[in-house]
Amino acid sequence: MTREPTAPIPDPLDPAQAAEYALVHRPGFTIRKKIALSFLACFVVIGAVTLASSVILRRIEQRLHFLELADIYTSNIQQARRYEKNYFLYGTDLASALEHVADARRTLAGAHAHFDQVVGAKTHREMVRHIERYEHLVTRLRQGDIVAAQSKQAAEVELRQHGGQMVEVALHVAEAERQRVRRLLQLSKNMPIAALVLLLALILYVVHFLTRQILGPLGRMVDYARRIADGDFSPIFPARRYRDEFTGLVLAMNRMMHELHRRQEMLADAQKLRAIGTLTAGVAHELNNPLNNISLTVESLLEDYETLRDEERLSMARDLLAQTERAQGVVRSLLDFSRQRQPRMEALDIGALLSQTNKLLANQVKLAHTRLEFSVAEGLPPVRGDGQQLAQVFVNLYLNAIEAMGRDGHLQVVARSQDDRPGFVRVDIRDSGRGIPDNALRYIFDPFFTTKGAKGTGLGLSVSYGIVAKHEGTIEVESKVGEGTTFSVLLPVARVEVAPKH
Repeated sequence: MTREPTAPIPDPLDPAQAAEYALVHRPGFTIRKKIALSFLACFVVIGAVTLASSVILRRIEQRLHFLELADIYTSNIQQARRYEKNYFLYGTDLASALEHVADARRTLAGAHAHFDQVVGAKTHREMVRHIERYEHLVTRLRQGDIVAAQSKQAAEVELRQHGGQMVEVALHVAEAERQRVRRLLQLSKNMPIAALVLLLALILYVVHFLTRQILGPLGRMVDYARRIADGDFSPIFPARRYRDEFTGLVLAMNRMMHELHRRQEMLADAQKLRAIGTLTAGVAHELNNPLNNISLTVESLLEDYETLRDEERLSMARDLLAQTERAQGVVRSLLDFSRQRQPRMEALDIGALLSQTNKLLANQVKLAHTRLEFSVAEGLPPVRGDGQQLAQVFVNLYLNAIEAMGRDGHLQVVARSQDDRPGFVRVDIRDSGRGIPDNALRYIFDPFFTTKGAKGTGLGLSVSYGIVAKHEGTIEVESKVGEGTTFSVLLPVARVEVAPKH
């Protein structure tokens, strides 16, 4: 594992810093190391099987060598017994028997350590005792030390007894050793199969492990990318205990989301300034009327002040106050729309919010000779959102509709409940404009995409889409060329918490 990098203690109130600290401040265990350890495990298994096979083959070689010695020993004993029988039957010379016994003894003595290792020290001593006694008896018979009939008969019995014991032990040892060789050969045949099964299981585990280590984070990256595409720029926190190559990717994605969020706010401000610029023309017209009235009233008051009665002066002062309040109302609406502040989620009356938008854009509607049809269903529940940001969304949609229709258009604004999606309020903004072609409809929410040519920035719908996504809502669009376009904004209903009864 790699050493943990040092990281400054983050501000607990900053999610981005907290996520970066949590991602970096973990023990490192890279995928490269995991792959290396996985292949090392495979190499260890293969090496262990190879070593075990080598040991088994070595043991088989030793056993076969011992079987050769045992066969030589047994052959010499059997030849000595054959000459021994000829001596007792025909009285032939015992020299050949003695020669074979000597060869058997030399074989036994030359492989002393090998016989000890295979048959054990006790059995080996028993074999040596039998062959030495047998050789001693044969030597005495050959030298004529045993001449009496009774003594020769006793020597023959003892000789046959020791000879039979030697042959029996030799055959038993050889057979036992052949059984061991057969078992080792069977083991050597089964070991490759077992090794293949074990290696296959290990490979499957390694594949599963590496797949989970690689495809799992990749799947999460795909989910994060989809989340970012939906406008959710909340930072990514670690999902696993160890830090690996994907940590750098997640850190880069967090920085990217931070920059996207910052730039989206800049785009929103730019779009807001554009909307304000559009509104300024209407505001100027709206302000001109009360200002002209104020100017004319003041001029009349100054010219005829001496001749006016108190009631007339009071009426003119009231007219001045009314026109001033009218101008203040226009300015206040514009300031409310353009004022910079932190988003504040609250329960909003969607009807009141749309009515405020209608008032704010009343002059644009009037100048374009647009017929506005406004309808709000009764009993609509409040929605949860930031009034200023949602007002920006509706202003953008209104202005887009007015520009798309030109003069003498028909704009319908309908607020109602969403039947197929309970818990949402639906606002339809339908225009009678030229419509949007199918090949452009799929791109209208992309930043900088516009169908207005040089007149548009391509930011309004993108910013509006991001604002609605932050409110956990959606924007849908339907359009037919030559018939018009409908933008539908779906906003979640505000959750009303019921206080517990005491």
